[in-house]
Amino acid sequence: MNRRSLLALPLLAAPSLAGAQARYPERPIRLIIPWPAGGSADAQLRSIGELATRVLGQPVIIENRGGAGGTLHAVYLAREARPDGYTLGQMHLSVVRRPFLVRTPQWDTTTDFTNIIGMTGWLFGVAVKADSPFQTFPEMIAYARANPGKLSFATSGIATSNHLAMEDLMARERVEITHVPFRGANEGVTGVLSGSVSMIADSSVWAGNVEAGQMRLLCVWSAERAPRFPNVPTLRDLGYDMVVTSPYGVSGPPRMDPGVVRVLHDVMRDALMSPENTRVRGQFDMPLAYLNTEQYQDFIVQRAAYEREIVTRLGIRME
Repeated sequence: MNRRSLLALPLLAAPSLAGAQARYPERPIRLIIPWPAGGSADAQLRSIGELATRVLGQPVIIENRGGAGGTLHAVYLAREARPDGYTLGQMHLSVVRRPFLVRTPQWDTTTDFTNIIGMTGWLFGVAVKADSPFQTFPEMIAYARANPGKLSFATSGIATSNHLAMEDLMARERVEITHVPFRGANEGVTGVLSGSVSMIADSSVWAGNVEAGQMRLLCVWSAERAPRFPNVPTLRDLGYDMVVTSPYGVSGPPRMDPGVVRVLHDVMRDALMSPENTRVRGQFDMPLAYLNTEQYQDFIVQRAAYEREIVTRLGIRME
């Protein structure tokens, strides 16, 4: 092969690569939601999948993989899934945090994923059963201080953002409340209604039960009061300088093709901003937290440094 032929090789290869990108997607895309069906993130991401399906011409298939505090899918994405754009998953702060909680990390969130788009977050709060003796959050704290270990709180898993926030609150108040982790927030609501736990500290799956009079909301963790619950104080209202919304997005395996990432970002951005998804987010009081691909990658890197610091400060380990 002469020098002229060698120089021509890249020019011959380029149309083939461009054609492969132009055909994406050629088959169904799997979107892994690491929580049981029925929660707020499940509803929001299912809506994204349905809207993306209409545009892409291929179905976005939702797969629920609950457990391990929402991190069961992370090893698969980081180590096993092909970076071809056909396997995606929810990226949330428990995935960012977990490497700092274990002795032998299974992934590095800053390098082992292709972070595609930042979307939204959760409205967190503490809710009790309607017949609970606690009318306010300070009343609950006062009882917990006088009765160490008598109360319990449900979350969607160990070392989730809501679990760490409660640990932070307990450390500030010097109280002891027993943590009871469930696989998802909807199971925690069931635990409160059945009386097996005293309260839930989790995302707004409890909202319907609060509106129905089955539960009482003691506080929310957003920067401002929730429009649906204007009489419920924020943590800031109660004197805690804390805002917890735990923003999340969608990521894929490492080293995904930039052209495929661009297609996925654009379709999911349009779905996120649509009236349909806006209604779903409004149903659960989920704040818009859109970040493009570059912004989302920067956010993950910065957040990883923050999570390392808070885990070290609270002294929480899982192994």
